[in-house]
Amino acid sequence: MSRVAKSPIPLPKGVEVAVSDASVQVKGPKGTLTQALHHDVEVSATDGVVNVAAREESTGAWAQAGTARALISNMVKGCSEGFARTLDLVGVGYRAQMKGPMLSIAVGYSHPVEMAVPEGLQVETPTQTQIVVRGSDRQRVGQLAANIRSVRPPEPYKGKGIRYSDEVVVRKETKKKK
Repeated sequence: MSRVAKSPIPLPKGVEVAVSDASVQVKGPKGTLTQALHHDVEVSATDGVVNVAAREESTGAWAQAGTARALISNMVKGCSEGFARTLDLVGVGYRAQMKGPMLSIAVGYSHPVEMAVPEGLQVETPTQTQIVVRGSDRQRVGQLAANIRSVRPPEPYKGKGIRYSDEVVVRKETKKKK
């Protein structure tokens, strides 16, 4: 049995959950999210609490219930507070700026890299060397941050590149001449 699936999800003020037989919809001040449910998972929303359970007593069903509980919990948090991922640009001349709906990143290539910001996500550049991705869907926020990071991942010798603000880049020692 899944320990994760057993714990109930409390609903903050202003967040509503609508459960149908095949999906869950969460509405809140930051937006509306929908998640399809596995046929082995049963969800009920009563008295400001969402409970998730497996329809049958099998390991696979409880695994799906635990996954569904984690996804619904992330939807509730995203619709009430939202998610944010911060990236830092480390390197001489590395900078980023918003140009309308496009993010322009200059990271040592012969041209600036232009990236479109998907619908439902916000990208800010508080400083030239910092990018903040915000949104209500945790998966989409993380995916966009990963796509931005993949433009120039941090390298281990000088530490240059685009990294998450909480990422630790393990530095390597260079080769020594004899």
